[in-house]
Amino acid sequence: MMHRGILAALVVALLAAPAQAFDHRDGTVVLRDPAADIADLYAWMSADGSRIYLVLTVFPGAQRGARFSDAVHYVFHTTSRPTATSPMATPLDIICSFDAAQRIRCWVGADPAHFVSGDASSPVGVRSPNGKVRVFAGLRKDPFFFNQEGFQTVAARIAAAAPMLMFDAANCPALTPAQAREMYQGLERDRNGRPAKDAFRSEAVLALVMEVDKALLTRGGPFITVWAATHAKGR
Repeated sequence: MMHRGILAALVVALLAAPAQAFDHRDGTVVLRDPAADIADLYAWMSADGSRIYLVLTVFPGAQRGARFSDAVHYVFHTTSRPTATSPMATPLDIICSFDAAQRIRCWVGADPAHFVSGDASSPVGVRSPNGKVRVFAGLRKDPFFFNQEGFQTVAARIAAAAPMLMFDAANCPALTPAQAREMYQGLERDRNGRPAKDAFRSEAVLALVMEVDKALLTRGGPFITVWAATHAKGR
């Protein structure tokens, strides 16, 4: 069940600006090079806890024949800590780039033993010589589920309820159980009350998928943070 605090955050976000259709695009660089446009980032561990999987999707709405950009670096920025709140953080970047022929080169940190290169478009990808890193890169169905109709329904309900909402000293809205339930149910359904439909069900993205030995990413401790970026080459 969605926590009332999450719904309250959604209320704040929707009241802050007019609701618009879902869109990932950011800035002029992305408009010039859609393969630099990040859609989503995913991270999880293997069932036995020995490997970490990282997925960066780019180029929302990609069509067959879409290509990764040869003008940017695709980067997974990671840090590891001994505890979740420790200020002692050990950074490690995974940097991938493509040439004009779509051959990939990936560095996991600075150790050349963890370098990967080649054609990563095969479903099995390519591995580093020591077997601790594997990468796949290619067109895949967009894995992000977005109930756009439900989101728009909730946006309309929030706009209608805004004049009656009570706000605390931090300017956070206080939702009653009935209001929270109404918002939550709106996110579960489409505009006609039927089960939610994925607005991206027919969309595709370019996916960069990494399988990395967990020991490479936990040198500073077992708590890992991950964020991703695309950086123009030469900057």
